[in-house]
Amino acid sequence: MADQKRRAFLSGLLAASMWPKPTWAEAGSPVLLSAAKASGGRYVLCGINNTFDIMFQIPLPARGHAAAVHPMRPEAVVFARRPGTFACIIDCLSGRTIAALAAPKGRHFYGHGTYSQDGAVLFTTENNYGAGRGCIGLWDATNGYARIEEWNSGGIGPHDIKRLHGSDILVVANGGIDTHPNTGRAKLNIATMRSNLSYIRDGQIIETAKLSDDHRKNSIRHLAVGSDGHVAFGMQWQGEAAPRGLVGSHRMSQHPTVMAAPADEIHALNGYVGSVAISHDGALIFATSPRGNCVQTFDADGLQWNATRSLSDVCGIANFEKTLCVSSGSGRLEPLHKAKRVGLQAHHLAWDNHLVSV
Repeated sequence: MADQKRRAFLSGLLAASMWPKPTWAEAGSPVLLSAAKASGGRYVLCGINNTFDIMFQIPLPARGHAAAVHPMRPEAVVFARRPGTFACIIDCLSGRTIAALAAPKGRHFYGHGTYSQDGAVLFTTENNYGAGRGCIGLWDATNGYARIEEWNSGGIGPHDIKRLHGSDILVVANGGIDTHPNTGRAKLNIATMRSNLSYIRDGQIIETAKLSDDHRKNSIRHLAVGSDGHVAFGMQWQGEAAPRGLVGSHRMSQHPTVMAAPADEIHALNGYVGSVAISHDGALIFATSPRGNCVQTFDADGLQWNATRSLSDVCGIANFEKTLCVSSGSGRLEPLHKAKRVGLQAHHLAWDNHLVSV
């Protein structure tokens, strides 16, 4: 009798392991995700397919910022706009919120996160505002997203975080700006700020890349990672004099480089880069500026500006199908490939800051 029960139990385990697991194809095969503001002041997460149709709209409790996509399951994390304390784990197949993360006491989220290579751990950028330093929260994606531990981010004000392709090395954009929830989004340390890129493996900071003194008041905010480990970064200027560049490039074991550009092209960004992306072939870096109403293109090898294109209130940018798509607060979605110049006002949505590739 015991043997029969044991065989039945093992058969059940085998059957469960063979049962088809949900995939992104079953969620409509979206190629992009973005948070948005819908009619009536509602906030939603949208899945977008390769013809820019909206595959799903899932309600959010408040305004979202960026999302992180699970590498296997049709699951996404949507983060509150900083300084927010919530993140929603959404089953994009059913539309259900399957977990709600609350930042631990004395912490708030910075709007970004990423998964480990195997999807088992979610990493979130956070502010330990009592200590005035950044940290990385670790959440167990195999156990209801329980909090596991936290790591030092390697700086102040960690914003974006990415994983280098084919590894579990994390790169963190420590923006260098100290904030506190009691003063909202006020910047408390501009006189002494210093941003950096920190590379973290298994909780240890294995490399820190800092900008030169003439870029000290550039806050590194957003990241893009190429398949070869190339990291592009976008910055937001906090100084009084004109910035000398707002888009940078880095590879581990090298010095970071700020892209060369004519003064009027730097000025066109109005001190603010909203998102960055690297082309599918790694040859180009793209930077958006909603305050400058433009997208700029840079030569990844020559490390210099090569073009500017005017687009109103543009901010989100992400790769899909060997081209890139941009989004704007006016609801426009548009590929940057010249052969596919189409635009779409999608349900009168106001897209939030970031597009995310699935």
